[in-house]
Amino acid sequence: MALVHKLLNGTYILRKCQKPRVASCPFWGTHFADYCSSSFQKPVAAPGKASSQRKTKGNLEERHQREVALEITSPEDKPEISFDKAIKEEMKDHFRRLKDDIVKYWIGPEGRPLHEVLMDQAKVVWQFRSKEDLDKWTVTSDKAIGGRSEVFLKMGKNNQSALLYGTLSSEAPQDGESGRSGYCAMVSKIPRGPFEMKRSYDWSQFNTLYLRVRGDGRPWMVNIREDTDIIQRKDQMYSYFMFTRGGPYWQEVKIPFSKFFFSNQGRIRDAQYQLLLDKISSIGFTLADKVDGPFFLEIDFIGVFTDPAHTEEFAYENSPELNPRLFK
Repeated sequence: MALVHKLLNGTYILRKCQKPRVASCPFWGTHFADYCSSSFQKPVAAPGKASSQRKTKGNLEERHQREVALEITSPEDKPEISFDKAIKEEMKDHFRRLKDDIVKYWIGPEGRPLHEVLMDQAKVVWQFRSKEDLDKWTVTSDKAIGGRSEVFLKMGKNNQSALLYGTLSSEAPQDGESGRSGYCAMVSKIPRGPFEMKRSYDWSQFNTLYLRVRGDGRPWMVNIREDTDIIQRKDQMYSYFMFTRGGPYWQEVKIPFSKFFFSNQGRIRDAQYQLLLDKISSIGFTLADKVDGPFFLEIDFIGVFTDPAHTEEFAYENSPELNPRLFK
């Protein structure tokens, strides 16, 4: 009876244990099934080893995450790069811009009828309301020649202006060549059309430059460059002074184009020439007052307008056109 009881009890235990399906693989045998069923049972860890096992598991997970982060992308996951496709897309974009320019040309200047353009008395050329407006400008300082001045450009408060700020240093670079230093500048980029063709601004119907700025009391130099392809004239520009008042209030600056004097490589020339307003390439602001220290200039907009009270055409007598006897 005892033998029968043990056999029945063993049969009951085997029914409760989960075994693999031996019928699907008859060559495994009963002993292999018993071994698998015993190995699938979850071992009970000792209380002292539980914390060390969890720690080891956490370290393995962290190591796996680092390996996944450093894993190199497989060739199947790499984005497909096609230079031919990129060139075709670029050419399509340039031809589309060329088509738009041709359509605007037949309509009128800037895509507007001519009579509307001629009736304009004022025009905003640059304003600062987003980062895209800042991308149309570039800043530079005497760091290009080894100086220590610094200049930065960012959006002003509430993204309603551009803030030009930095530190001016007149210390000459120790290179044995440069004897003077200390300038910071902000210059507009030359506009480009389709196929990177240079464009220019036509201000021939206006006679005054109009700015709304706020500064710290320092004097600035406003520089205007003409559109030219002559290498000998690349350093030529027309300049005039802009005096900021300082304080928290905005000021409106109006400079007639007839006041701009001709200079070459930073030196005022004896022979003065009139600014050609139909071929303007860029405008810039330069600080070089030899006063070391911080500075700032905040600009709301830059525009042009027609002042009916201003009738002067050119302010300087030493011009070959106005006084040819001085240059004989």
